[in-house]
Amino acid sequence: MTRFLIVRRIPPVRFALALLSVVLACLATTVAQAATVTLPDFTALVERQGKAVVNISTTQARKTPARLPFQVPELDESDPMFDFFRRFIPRTPEYPGPDPENQSLGSGFIISADGYILTNAHVVEEAEEIKVRLADKREFDAVVIGADARSDVALIRIEATALPHVVLGDPEALAVGEWVLAIGSPFGFEQSVTAGIVSAKGRSLPDENFVPFIQTDVAINPGNSGGPLFNLRGEVVGINSQIYSRTGGFMGLSFAIPIDVAMDVQQQLRTKGRVERGRIGVSIQEVTRDLADSFGLPRAAGALVSAVEADSPAAQAGIRQGDVIVRFNERAVENSADLPRIVAAARPGARAAVEIYRDGVPQSLTVAVGEWRDPEAEPQASAAAGAAVASNRLGLELALPTPAQRRERVIDHGLVVLRADGAAARAEIVAGDIVLAMVVGGRQITLDKLDDFQRRVAELKPGQQVTLLVRRAEATSYVSLRAAR
Repeated sequence: MTRFLIVRRIPPVRFALALLSVVLACLATTVAQAATVTLPDFTALVERQGKAVVNISTTQARKTPARLPFQVPELDESDPMFDFFRRFIPRTPEYPGPDPENQSLGSGFIISADGYILTNAHVVEEAEEIKVRLADKREFDAVVIGADARSDVALIRIEATALPHVVLGDPEALAVGEWVLAIGSPFGFEQSVTAGIVSAKGRSLPDENFVPFIQTDVAINPGNSGGPLFNLRGEVVGINSQIYSRTGGFMGLSFAIPIDVAMDVQQQLRTKGRVERGRIGVSIQEVTRDLADSFGLPRAAGALVSAVEADSPAAQAGIRQGDVIVRFNERAVENSADLPRIVAAARPGARAAVEIYRDGVPQSLTVAVGEWRDPEAEPQASAAAGAAVASNRLGLELALPTPAQRRERVIDHGLVVLRADGAAARAEIVAGDIVLAMVVGGRQITLDKLDDFQRRVAELKPGQQVTLLVRRAEATSYVSLRAAR
């Protein structure tokens, strides 16, 4: 018997749909595999490094004007009662009332097992009390070892040992587009984790030209300040510091201080009590393409010198108006914003090689780096021979007296009070007083070094009483106060 094979043809439309479904399935599988390969898993990083991230809360004194028990009426001079009130109830200026506590929250991270913690300077600014809560819920009182407002870096310490601490990375090795992660306490929600990518490197912000910020799109909100920025290897590459926002909340523009900059600042704060920065005394501007053509430069790069301060290190080295600085201390100056950071990183007194273009011809010069002074602090700091020690648990900001002050006050030691807050203010210590000595444990210690004073204050236990020998005008007296808790 003959068998017939019946072949049914699939309609073209059905065939096309079947083929499309196969292709889409393959694409979906490919996309899923690609997503599995490229999207990182942060769970191990958070488990390993989150233990070293801390929550920081501070108590700050906030002066508020208090009203008098009664109000003197505002009267016109023609009113018959005006003279009565003027003669018998003179108007008294408002006086400071009680200082209500102002709580603030921030983040930080432990950098050593013996309790040193990095955070932002604005987190602990004017703090009378600092509380640090660890990931395991333990709480400690912290003391400020030092803070630098220009870089927004602060070093604090808690009395503890064998603490988990972070591993530090190299911000220079970061690539734009690389994944990064932040851990902190936004709005007080502790151990919150957010992730994103590096958006740019070496960003300059208004009034912050000493820090080459790392820009990211990691969600950073109030309370994240001072927290760490990690790379995928679990290394800290930055301190989350600022956001750009029109609403006060996260908008996709976050900025972190590179950890190498922060570590240099904390080392100087720990050893010197202040941060030294270099300066050469020039005003600069960006080199545009048109300016590059005008000055005969091979490309639009460097910092164009628009002015040179008289008798400045730059003037003494022979740098002139119109020179274009392209290298400083063996580091290339690509943009004008690079130069302040590179110069600031040089130590005062060091000699630096400078490469310039003058009249289109490259030249090499050597400049002796000077020391930069904060213009905002200059009115106070100019009265002192040394820069101020940051405000501490006693609420004192001090500086070394100038030779003129030593002669006028007839002193051969002591430290000048630039500012008094907290415990010092309550003890009625004021700016201009001279702290000659401190009495701790029954022993009087003469004060003549800023770092020695800062070290002794850091050693005080929370609430410990200390007595200071203070000179005001011609009078000298002992003043007792307690270290902030």
